Amino acid sequence: MTTSSATVIKKLILFFLVFAGLYYGQVFFMPLVIGGILATLFLPYCNWMEKHKIPKGLAVFLCLFTLALFISGLIALLSWKISDVVNDITLLKEKAIDTVDYIQKYIFNHFNISIEEQYKILKEEKPSYTSMMKMALSSLATILTNLILVTAYFLFLLYYRSHIKQFILKLTAISEQKAMELILHKIANVSQQYLVGLSKMIACLWIMYYAGFSFIGLENAFFFAILCGFLEIIPFVGNITGTALTILIAAMHGGNLALLGGIVLTYGIVQFIQGWLLEPLMLGPQVKINPLFTVIALVLGELLWGIPGIILAIPLTAMLKIICDHVESLKAYGFLIGEIEVKGSKNFSFIKKIKRFVGIH
Repeated sequence: MTTSSATVIKKLILFFLVFAGLYYGQVFFMPLVIGGILATLFLPYCNWMEKHKIPKGLAVFLCLFTLALFISGLIALLSWKISDVVNDITLLKEKAIDTVDYIQKYIFNHFNISIEEQYKILKEEKPSYTSMMKMALSSLATILTNLILVTAYFLFLLYYRSHIKQFILKLTAISEQKAMELILHKIANVSQQYLVGLSKMIACLWIMYYAGFSFIGLENAFFFAILCGFLEIIPFVGNITGTALTILIAAMHGGNLALLGGIVLTYGIVQFIQGWLLEPLMLGPQVKINPLFTVIALVLGELLWGIPGIILAIPLTAMLKIICDHVESLKAYGFLIGEIEVKGSKNFSFIKKIKRFVGIH
């Protein structure tokens, strides 16, 4: 066996070991990663407070208070608008009953299974209320445990950030400490850039979706605008899911073809503006992962950690790209993951002009 073949085999074994560790250790790693990414988002705010003579412990607590306030406000906003949608629950129930009746008749006509037999099959397959209650309580306990862990990691990672940084630098050879410090700085920055940029982009999407949905006369336009914009945290899949739900609910409320076509047209216009203007301006090249590896990252994230894995996939891949870009032996992988910028293209020149105009470097 040649040396190059042995190296490739070692890298493959390491790759599978890392993913096996992430999969089987998700109970430990997932809250830690979420807490760490949220902590990097609040680093500038925490540093600013400490520079203004606010004690470190109080500054960290104020960061947690700000995060809790933001999440509570978002939940309150969604709950307020969801109540408007729930008011039409009777209509949705009637539509659901009609759909179930149609399915039952279809099964009877094509498979000769009577409605009584269908109910009997469903009754046998349906889990008991006790088991459903146990599943619900188990899920609630898991959510509460993860919430407590994320909060704890958020607080302690912010408080001990300098200590952890010094530990990492002590593990690094003296000749490479400056390079490692640069990598740590860029990893923190890329996380901040992604989360802040994504927040700005979602806010812009809310405005555009609301304007479009209001213009075509969609009921509860504000709620659906919030839904479609918020699901943008899941690239590709999220915005399609939000639009599909909007079309489905509008159709169940008796929306005509013109209204449904208007929803699709609004989605297309918003996606065009997002892809060609908002993403290049707000996310920037450092967090731009090419579409192929975006999809791969999302699939692997879902396989490893489910829905939280999908949400965390892009910022973690962007951090991985930063590491690859600054480690000589991994630069080829950073190039492979990253988006290609064609400097001679009209789109590139257009974006550069807009960035200069608004003062983005």
